[in-house]
Amino acid sequence: MSAVLVREEIAEAGIRLLRERGFEVDVDGDSDLAETIGGYEAIVIRSATKLTSELIERADRLKVIGRAGVGIDNVDVDAATRRGIVVANAPESTVISAAEHAVGLLMAMTRNIPQAHAALKEGRWERKTYGGIELADKTLGVLGFGRIGQQVARRASGLGMRVVAYDPFVAPDRFRELGVERAETEDDLYAAAEFVTLHLPLTDETRHAIGADALAKMRDGVRIVNAARGELVDESALLEALRSGKVAGAALDVFSAEPYSGPLLELDNVVVTPHLAASTEEAQDRAGVIIAEQVAAALEGGLVTNAVNIPVIGAEDLEVLGGYIPLAAKLGRLAMELAEGRVDELRLTYFGALAQYDTRLLTVAALNGAFQGRSDQPVNYVNAPVIAAERGVEVREERRRSSRDFTNLVRVEAVSGRRALRVAGTTIGNDNRLWLVSALGFELDMELAPLLVFFRYDDVPGVIGRVGTLFGNAGVNIANMTVSRTRRGGQALMALSIDTPAPRELVSELHGAFEDARFIALE
Repeated sequence: MSAVLVREEIAEAGIRLLRERGFEVDVDGDSDLAETIGGYEAIVIRSATKLTSELIERADRLKVIGRAGVGIDNVDVDAATRRGIVVANAPESTVISAAEHAVGLLMAMTRNIPQAHAALKEGRWERKTYGGIELADKTLGVLGFGRIGQQVARRASGLGMRVVAYDPFVAPDRFRELGVERAETEDDLYAAAEFVTLHLPLTDETRHAIGADALAKMRDGVRIVNAARGELVDESALLEALRSGKVAGAALDVFSAEPYSGPLLELDNVVVTPHLAASTEEAQDRAGVIIAEQVAAALEGGLVTNAVNIPVIGAEDLEVLGGYIPLAAKLGRLAMELAEGRVDELRLTYFGALAQYDTRLLTVAALNGAFQGRSDQPVNYVNAPVIAAERGVEVREERRRSSRDFTNLVRVEAVSGRRALRVAGTTIGNDNRLWLVSALGFELDMELAPLLVFFRYDDVPGVIGRVGTLFGNAGVNIANMTVSRTRRGGQALMALSIDTPAPRELVSELHGAFEDARFIALE
């Protein structure tokens, strides 16, 4: 039974789901994680737990890290990936809550609601002091136009604001769909926006994105909202800009170090909350259940749809590509076995309708198959690309719209020097049976079974009968057989699927009888 450590509080429904799926669940937020993490196959965290490379190195049994929320900057994803550990989050769980909180901060800042509230609680009726400004017809700059940024834009548009957004990774069509103006550069956004709201991920490139230089490019009297990540803002530069009047106000839910007790709290034109953006009952319930489902899928060998270190495809694409994932894995394994592990490059080519889709997951599946049993560590969808890179195996992916004989076709080439060994396959029927259609330069027509045998030989009479007799005498049943040849009297390829592994004596005899005999186990 796999053991799951729930390190931080999640919804009871999530814990119940894990237990109902047969996992042993420990809810423990107090023990020394360095001492206990080695005893678990999965760990569930939120934002407070920092999973460093040192901790991950101690997690000998760990298979999945579940982050019950959006950000994963408290997890060393590279270290987890090298160890083959799936890192999954719940990106949709807090979108609405975070967007609503950002808009709430925006309105609280423009109408001085917290300051007026505090004054009245202290017995001071100060209407003139805390008069505000309207949002209608003002320009909001959304820096980062992902899920949360888009939801903020929707709500700001509903308030009558003009919305300008910058995000080079979002297609222009998405801006048009939401009625949002697309800024070509960050500088263009700064020049236009009277309010700037941050919705960027935290990376080396975005850390302190809002510093002295960015603030100088903004309009005088700009107001800033940050409910994303504290380290996006250089707090010293912001403090100076607030004191000088360059920035008229700031509304902050996050800080570079939390809990925060710095000088920004002393300014009357700063509205603050203690990292509350995701802290709604609905968001926490969603996050707990979603991450429990992701952890269960990872432990059960299923597809982890929210993994951050595995290519993720949408539900519609998965409906088309799902049957080709095991096909790609088996073709990758077959190509590597036929090449006897001597590979400089793996080329993945997708023909036909497949070429219209995101095939990265198929490529990872092929790598996962290719390196099974060829590494001193367990190989999975997470670390297979890392293992390929470490071994100096170049991975290429191509897509071609047309396929001569098949609606969809997957081809894997194992290249070593000038030699390239090709295998190709497709799926057949409603149950997506895996079908091998070519190998070693010969066209074939047979199901990809767990145990395969290939013989290359001169096309002369009697070979098929001889092979059948040898397998029969050894007590090995031939389930399927197909034969292909280049031309009459030339080279031929015989491919068999067998029900049980061939005994050592039979293998030796066949190696002596044929110049090229391969026994391959795909599982």
